[in-house]
Amino acid sequence: MTLFHLTRRTLLAAATSTLALGTLATPALAQTPEGVLIVGQIAEPKSLDPAAVTAVNDFRILVNVYEGLVRYKPGTLEVEPHLATGWEVSEDGTEYTFSLRDGVTFHDGTPFDAAAVKFNFDRMLDDSHPFHDTGPFPLAFFFGSVVATEVVDDLTVRFTLSEPYAPFLSNLAYPTGLIVSPAAIEQHGGDVGRNPSGTGPFSFVEWRSNEAVVIERNADYWGEPAGTEAVVFRPITDANTRVAEMLAGGIDMMVEVPPNALSEFQGDDFRVVEQAGPHLWFLILNLREGPFANQQIRQAANYAINKEAIVNDVLEGTADVAAGPTPPAFAWAYNEELDPYPYDPDHARALLSEAGMENPEVTFYVTEGGSGMLDPVAMGTAIQADLAAVGFDVSIETYEWNTFLGEVNPGLEGKADMAEMAWMTNDPDTLPYLALRTDAWPEAGGFNSGYYSNPEVDALLEEARTATDQDRRAELYRQMQVIVQEDAPWVFVANWKQNAVTSDRVENFSLEPSFLLMLQDVVKN
Repeated sequence: MTLFHLTRRTLLAAATSTLALGTLATPALAQTPEGVLIVGQIAEPKSLDPAAVTAVNDFRILVNVYEGLVRYKPGTLEVEPHLATGWEVSEDGTEYTFSLRDGVTFHDGTPFDAAAVKFNFDRMLDDSHPFHDTGPFPLAFFFGSVVATEVVDDLTVRFTLSEPYAPFLSNLAYPTGLIVSPAAIEQHGGDVGRNPSGTGPFSFVEWRSNEAVVIERNADYWGEPAGTEAVVFRPITDANTRVAEMLAGGIDMMVEVPPNALSEFQGDDFRVVEQAGPHLWFLILNLREGPFANQQIRQAANYAINKEAIVNDVLEGTADVAAGPTPPAFAWAYNEELDPYPYDPDHARALLSEAGMENPEVTFYVTEGGSGMLDPVAMGTAIQADLAAVGFDVSIETYEWNTFLGEVNPGLEGKADMAEMAWMTNDPDTLPYLALRTDAWPEAGGFNSGYYSNPEVDALLEEARTATDQDRRAELYRQMQVIVQEDAPWVFVANWKQNAVTSDRVENFSLEPSFLLMLQDVVKN
């Protein structure tokens, strides 16, 4: 059939298909609508306001509805024009002037122009803006160097920075830089995250809590039209249920396939896609109180955990052991001389003994499933066992992803000693700047949930983000990695290779190094 007259009722029927599909004998027996791509997500989105969220789970929806001035060139982390047709940078690196694409409109029919760009960044950065209080803006750090956004004319906008800022363009390509319709913000205020309006190839149709987010082809899109009539994002938090739905044909695509399920998708009915990217899976340690306030205990945890076994046995080879806070995907800034902490339980016991803390009690927060975390419960259990083998007394508390973030992001003090975490980043600046600086403690609005502080690291990060020479930036990041590994504010676990599986009815799909889910070119037969 063709789907030119797809109704919202049809979309919702697709979106809310039940687990009864899991009882069917073969994927071919399940009937998902032609032209409608149904994606199994790991969790309900928190919001559809790009300024208000941090999780790649949410970003994977947003990048199909909204667009930014620039984007990552397909298949790379290089920046190319998008809603901007080009830009110029002043000699001193403090002014970026963008020429904007003409004739672009938001989904609500209002024009995209320089005033809309200024509105979005003023909303995020100016606490006197009338709509500044409509969201938490957790990644406003990305644009903290912007001191002014100026409308030069309708199709020209200029950003003035307080100082040169090397990651600026890359941060504009990140989903935090996506542009929202000012009219939608003015109409919906704090509820714009449930009523999104962007310029992207898909426009918003409906969000039914814990059932589906539905988007449809934007008939007035300025670029090439989307390859499918609609996309339905279904939150299926249980990994086994997602796998069962995929096998039964109830969904057409799932991301973050559990490693132990990959073998089930061999054959002509499915296609498994993998892509390396800038990912780090780590354990945040509470340095403010409890056993991990002691550096020797933190190092002991790093030695105690058999990360090779986790990578090979739990993740079944879909990751590599991490050596420090910078993923090797950033080859130009990665310190290749840094070796991972070896698995050495005897040394871990010796460190505990030297610290006079041979049986430390540890409360460990684990998520049931979350952005970039394959098999987090299985990993958490393996970590618990390794720590117990050297003397740690570990108690696991498990939470749903959004609840987990609500417990961890405000800081671990008074709650837990350790928590799982995974980040997909766009620049070697991003993760350490947002999660390792002293000024990024939770009360300051950052994600340094374990309260790590080292003035030398702070200084290296500040210089690296303002250095205009990439070789100098690389040297500063390499120095930072050595110090952070020695300080051990985290347990460095793994760098993941992302994956997804699609049915044989899906064409033109590929994963991106950015870990974003770009669906414009996908065709669903």
